[in-house]
Amino acid sequence: MSETKTLPTEYVSHPGEIKSSLGHTVRTDEMIINMGPQHPSTHGVLRLEIVVDGEIIVDVIPHIGYLHRCFEKHAEHMTNYQQVIPYCDRLDYCAAINEEHSYVLAVERMLKIEVPERVEYIRVIMAELQRIASHLIAVGTFGIDAGAFTPFLYAFHDRELILSLFEMTCGARLLYNYFWIGGLSHDLPPQFVDKAKEFCTYFKPRIKEFNDLLTYNEIFVKRTANVGVLPQDVAINFACSGPMLRGSGVNWDLRRDDPYSVYHKIEWEPKIGKGEMGTVGDVWDRHIVRMREMEESVKIIEQALAALPAGNVQAAIPKRIRPDAGEIYARTETPRGELGFYIISDGSGTPYRVKGRAPAFVNLSVLPEISRGGMIADLVLIAGSVDIVLGQVDR
Repeated sequence: MSETKTLPTEYVSHPGEIKSSLGHTVRTDEMIINMGPQHPSTHGVLRLEIVVDGEIIVDVIPHIGYLHRCFEKHAEHMTNYQQVIPYCDRLDYCAAINEEHSYVLAVERMLKIEVPERVEYIRVIMAELQRIASHLIAVGTFGIDAGAFTPFLYAFHDRELILSLFEMTCGARLLYNYFWIGGLSHDLPPQFVDKAKEFCTYFKPRIKEFNDLLTYNEIFVKRTANVGVLPQDVAINFACSGPMLRGSGVNWDLRRDDPYSVYHKIEWEPKIGKGEMGTVGDVWDRHIVRMREMEESVKIIEQALAALPAGNVQAAIPKRIRPDAGEIYARTETPRGELGFYIISDGSGTPYRVKGRAPAFVNLSVLPEISRGGMIADLVLIAGSVDIVLGQVDR
C-alpha cells in the first residue's frame, strides 16, 4: 500500500469564491508563479515568488543571492584600508560615489582626522551629481515599468552629461575610486566648475519637462496613485530609509538630521510624500520625492560650487593606515537611503571586520507587505518604486 504524501501547508491551495459579471459563482485556487531572476521588471537578478489568486497577489517572497560578490569577506582580506574603496563602488553601481563617501567617512573618523574644507565641498558636489544620475535611472526605468518609453530616453540623455563630468574628473563613468581616505585621488580639472554650472542651468527646466511628460501624465497617475501604499508606521518598523521613508511622509534625511561634510552650511530641505494624487506613501509619492530631490540636489550643487574654497585635496595621513583598535559606524544619505559601514579595527593595517548596512536590502524587505492585495501588473510598479540595486542587496 503506497504512502499518502501531503504538501507543506504553505503550498496547499485555499480555494475561494467570487462572483462573475454574469452573477455566477466561480471557484478560485491559489497558484505560485515566478517573476525572474532574469526578468525586465525586477531591475536586476531578483526572483519574486508570487502567490496569486487569479490576478490578485496573496503573497510575495523575494529570493536573493544571484549577484552575491562577497564584499565583506573581500574587505577583510585586503592588504590595507584604501584597497576596499573599489569594492564599495561595486555595491551600488548606480551610485558608486555615494558608497565611497560612507566608507572613507568611517575610516577617517576612526583615524580622528579632518580633511581639508575643499575636499568636503567637492565631495558634496560629486555626491549630489551622483544622486541626480541615480534618480534619473530610477525614474527613467520606472517610466518603462508604467509603459512609457520616451521618458527613459530623456533621463539617460541627461545622465550622460553627469557621467561626462565624472569622466573629466577621474577618467571613469561608472566605478570611480575617487574619494580616498583623507581626501580625493586628485583635484578637479580646471574646466569642471564651469561645466557643472552649465549642467545645473540646463537641467532645472528639464525637470519640469520630465514632470509634464511623465509625472503628471493622467495614465501614469492612474497607474501609480493609491498603489503599493507604505504607511508611516510600517516604513519605520521595517527600518526603511531614503525616498521609501520620505515618500511615506516621514521627514528624515541624514544630510540634515545627522549632518556630515558641509551639508549643514548649505540651504536645502528634504522632500516628503504628501498624498497629492492618492494616499500618502503610494507609488506616485515615492516617484515625486525622487523628482523633487533632484531639484534640491541642483540647489546644493550650485551653492557648493559658489562657495568652493581653494586648498589641498589630501590631508596629511600616514602612508600605512593603522587605526587604533576599536570600532566605528558611519552613515550617509545615499540615493536609496541610509548606507552605513560598521568597521572593527584590531590595530593592524587591514580591517578586522567591515559590515555594510545596505538600504536597498532593507527597503526590499517591505515589498511583500505593500504588495498583498494588489494586482500582478501593480507589482511591477511597486518593485520599481522601491528602486533596488542588486549589488547592494546581495553584497
